[in-house]
Amino acid sequence: MSAPTPTQAGFSPAFHRLGAALAAVVLQQQETLAEFLPREDWTADLTARTYSSGGVTVRVSLLGSYAVREQTWLWGWANPQFGEDHPAVRPTLAVREAGERLGVPELVTPEIDLSWYDGPAGHGGELIAVVAGGLLGGGGYIGAGYDGGSAYLHVDDPQTPRAGWDAIPVPRLVTNAVTLFPHDPRLTLARLLSHHRVPYRETPGGLEARLPGGGHAHAVFDEHGRLAEWSARVAAGPAAG
Repeated sequence: MSAPTPTQAGFSPAFHRLGAALAAVVLQQQETLAEFLPREDWTADLTARTYSSGGVTVRVSLLGSYAVREQTWLWGWANPQFGEDHPAVRPTLAVREAGERLGVPELVTPEIDLSWYDGPAGHGGELIAVVAGGLLGGGGYIGAGYDGGSAYLHVDDPQTPRAGWDAIPVPRLVTNAVTLFPHDPRLTLARLLSHHRVPYRETPGGLEARLPGGGHAHAVFDEHGRLAEWSARVAAGPAAG
């Protein structure tokens, strides 16, 4: 059965839930990508699947594009200039397949009207890029501006560093993720922990995690489901001999 068509009133519940699960992981990887890839004058060759900026070249694929005037998102596979057989598009077709499997209309609809969006991101296309990038994993995504909009490229280059586990930025990452996708902050935190293979268990008021190296952390959610507290204690290392 095909997924329903997105409405002009907002994103579908399935999209919101998927975004809540992926956003903190993606935002952390975006920070890692920003440290690795200079945002200077850039060039891209989508046939060769390359993006170059500040002397660094990475392999990319095309997710889609956001048109400012039309306020629409167009998937790369639906763009007549590219299509699903284009070398830069084929690696991203897994996103459409996930949309079909999970019933997420935004991931299977060729062009999406986002004129209704009035949220914290610059435009609704940014949220679609977050979800698509999260499903593909890899090194993050790039918004490459052009006259009239932005093309969104997924970095799938093994030379690009991957974000590692760090307990300190967890509250900031979850808070920023929930700003974009407020559906389920508990899910946002749980998915961030599981992404880094940090064991955890849910409690009536929050969540407890066993941190790498023997430490532990405790999360508390308020009556509105928001992350109210994150306390992490890292086990002391062995004393120097």
